[in-house]
Amino acid sequence: MAQADMTPPEGAAADWTVPQDWSAYTPGEHAMWDRLFERQAAMLPGRVVPEFLEGLDILRMTRPGIPDFAELSERLMKRTGWQVVAVPGLVPDRVFFEHLANRRFVAGRFIRRPEQIDYLQEPDVFHDVFGHVPLLTHPAFADYMQAYGEGGLRADGLGSIDHLARLYWYTVEFGLMRHGDDLRLYGAGIVSSFGESVFALEDASPNRIGFDLKRLMRTQYRIDDYQQSYFVIDSFEDLLRKTSDVDFGPIYRELETESDVAPDAVLAQDRVYHRGSQDHVRAKMPC
Repeated sequence: MAQADMTPPEGAAADWTVPQDWSAYTPGEHAMWDRLFERQAAMLPGRVVPEFLEGLDILRMTRPGIPDFAELSERLMKRTGWQVVAVPGLVPDRVFFEHLANRRFVAGRFIRRPEQIDYLQEPDVFHDVFGHVPLLTHPAFADYMQAYGEGGLRADGLGSIDHLARLYWYTVEFGLMRHGDDLRLYGAGIVSSFGESVFALEDASPNRIGFDLKRLMRTQYRIDDYQQSYFVIDSFEDLLRKTSDVDFGPIYRELETESDVAPDAVLAQDRVYHRGSQDHVRAKMPC
């Protein structure tokens, strides 16, 4: 999302979709996918929620090469009614929400270059497909994503997209889940990042705080570095229940009168799993 111009680029349909053109990928591009996949697949077991690994198996994403969106969509449709559609890059918020509301996940079709292996600003096919799509095989998470799209369309009409975007950021992109006495990863921005997969769970720097809808929607976030706080859900079913059974209108009105919360803040009412040292951010501050 996060694209302002509503006019589709040349070659895109009215809904901003484009053909994936899977046959046009080069051997080098498939090799980059395999390199990224192998690195993440080796370190995620024991760190990521089991539902993510199950999704990889269901979608047969362990096969070499960039996945064919048509094949992914065929398997997803049988499982949860979702499809994966290609887009040329970031799309307008409303287009993004409309696709989610209709159980279509938009994915970039390009893949990063070797010099971008550890970081790139715009999400590529590895982030979008490896990071997001496996969990769309899980019924509760699939329903949550559709409900988020429907909520986004309502928020657009109320001028509250910025607050709702924080919900997506701290759950779909950078969420953690309680797993017995431990925490596990599920956010796509973490599971597709080699460095943040370790940082989010094992580093002393970030806060790890229990999920609270309104508190989360007040909280600012980092787009240029690892997160200073992560929010922890109990389960996908609980996340769906706490967001789909809520009237967001009154929350939006309350948020208009309340101040934002800094990314590193810990509030008195927070359920704190770990109070971070914030050393990662401090180490980057000028002396």
